[in-house]
Amino acid sequence: MWTRWASYSLRVNHHGGATVMPVILHGPGYSTYARTARLALEEKGVAYELNEVDILTGKGHAPEHLARHPWGKVPAFEHDGFTLFETLAITRYVDEAFPGPALQPSDVKARARMTQICSVVDSYGYAAIVGKLFWQEAIVPMQGGTPNAEIAAEGLKVTRQVLDVLEGLAAGDLLCGGSVSLADLHLLPVVEYLRMTKEGGAAFAAKPKLSAWWETMNARPAVVKTRPKLG
Repeated sequence: MWTRWASYSLRVNHHGGATVMPVILHGPGYSTYARTARLALEEKGVAYELNEVDILTGKGHAPEHLARHPWGKVPAFEHDGFTLFETLAITRYVDEAFPGPALQPSDVKARARMTQICSVVDSYGYAAIVGKLFWQEAIVPMQGGTPNAEIAAEGLKVTRQVLDVLEGLAAGDLLCGGSVSLADLHLLPVVEYLRMTKEGGAAFAAKPKLSAWWETMNARPAVVKTRPKLG
């Protein structure tokens, strides 16, 4: 059951690293957006606590979470009394507030490309890939339901377009070239779910640059550590 998948929780202290002020990330392990924020924290080597807020069982609309996020979504973030919601705001803050490898290119054009890719994922990719295709092919059967083929087909159509665009934008084994950027961290959790679908996985495998990118990213310790536990 999806809710069983949603139930695991953990507390993370990456590499035993010391953070002067506590960092708390609110969001469930299965959330792609919470995972993106976790990936940023892991890549920077920031110690943090993950507070599981299971939005699928209504916990997102509990008063304490609505105080963190007015729409009851995830992730939400706290650091030294400073609070944020919206994933890109969180990941940019993490990159700029903490020492560690930079997650945003210094070159203005590469940084603009990074932001563009994040926007493509957020504006077009997530709804088609996770909200329609993955949900119908993986989650509905997991819950004992019958997938809606029409919704899945709609998701696959947009997914193919998104993959075409990202294949064209990708600089190589890392989306913006050079080192890991926020673009890589925004796309990876969505692709993890895409590859769990039959037709979506096949469409992804047909993209040579994105496939090489996946092989590069999939082996990173942060990716392995934050992988959702299924079943």
